[in-house]
Amino acid sequence: MITKDLSGIILIDDHAGEQGLHTEHGLSLWIEAAGKRILFDTGQSDACVQNAEKLGIDVGTADLLVLSHGHYDHTGGVEEILRRNPHIAVYCHPGIFVPRYSRQENASMKPVSIDRAASNALHKVMDTIGWVSKPMNIASKIGITGPIPRKTAYEDTGGAFFLDPGGKRADLIEDDLAVWIETNEGLVIITGCCHAGLVNTLQYVRGITNNTPIHAIVGGFHLVHASPTRLQSTVNSLRIIGFERIMPCHCTGDSGVQALVESFGPKVMPGSSGADFSV
Repeated sequence: MITKDLSGIILIDDHAGEQGLHTEHGLSLWIEAAGKRILFDTGQSDACVQNAEKLGIDVGTADLLVLSHGHYDHTGGVEEILRRNPHIAVYCHPGIFVPRYSRQENASMKPVSIDRAASNALHKVMDTIGWVSKPMNIASKIGITGPIPRKTAYEDTGGAFFLDPGGKRADLIEDDLAVWIETNEGLVIITGCCHAGLVNTLQYVRGITNNTPIHAIVGGFHLVHASPTRLQSTVNSLRIIGFERIMPCHCTGDSGVQALVESFGPKVMPGSSGADFSV
């Protein structure tokens, strides 16, 4: 694949893409930009590593591992990644280990925290983890947001998330973060689940990059449970913010993808396992 500034591929997603690749409820991206090889999230198992091998990618050569937040479907491959690449630079928020639960449609509470194996693997490299509690650059032209302020009236975490199995303490998922990469065409913004809200995320990145124009947005947008009102408000805000390409993945949901396609047409490239993108 011939690229200029950035190339990337979805290692794992909820949707099937290239024949023979695994899918699962989760997200993992491989990105090469600014002289760095970046793993962004690791899905809910080591399927991302298996897919990487099928795609000819050696995760042992990655320079950076960024974990967007502490949910099982974004951290499940951590143990295998660190086994293959024990010296990789890891970046995440300190809240990644917080116990978490999600209320299901039948009212049961499902644990959705980082799993024990991934947690143990991270604890073994605790002294070398780059803890992200505010915006920071992790390489030339590559930055991480840290916690994202919640400012829009219509965005929420996208689900019934709690810090206790009794469902009494709401989880705002404050560790949710995103990555931005500066390219000649503008910013490429990478998101995990956008529990802080897609519009909140984009506006925050614009603010901390002196309103640099956005070229592309790739990742999960957690619009799977969004109401028609929220979807319309999101689309309206995206028109104002502006972008050239958007690749909705993972938790965006069918209705979310449909709203984007109806509003932005050819700018939308739905994500799937094995789908690639470049700038």
